[in-house]
Amino acid sequence: MPRVKGGKTTLKRRRNILARVKGFRFGRSTKKREAKTAFLHAGTHAFAHRRDKKNDFRRLWNIKIGAAVRALGLSYSQLIGLLKKKNVELDRKILADLAENNPDTFKQVVEYVK
Repeated sequence: MPRVKGGKTTLKRRRNILARVKGFRFGRSTKKREAKTAFLHAGTHAFAHRRDKKNDFRRLWNIKIGAAVRALGLSYSQLIGLLKKKNVELDRKILADLAENNPDTFKQVVEYVK
């Protein structure tokens, strides 16, 4: 079998990997082997954290709603219970946005379900 020199292909592969890890710290941005492992790990974390992001936002919305509703004399759980009883289908994202940006409208919603 004839000898094959992989110069172009190897260089292209190395450049592609290093381009993906641009901005990583230490040897992970300059050394091919370290860059490859760092890139693979980054991918697994990104996959997991896309799922976690949804939980993080829901937790944040709950805190915002709870803080706003305390000022109106209810607790978070009482508000959610009243919303369910009255069949008000505003989700937590919308409620948190109202509580933060339109407190008057939020107050009207709370008064309606009381």
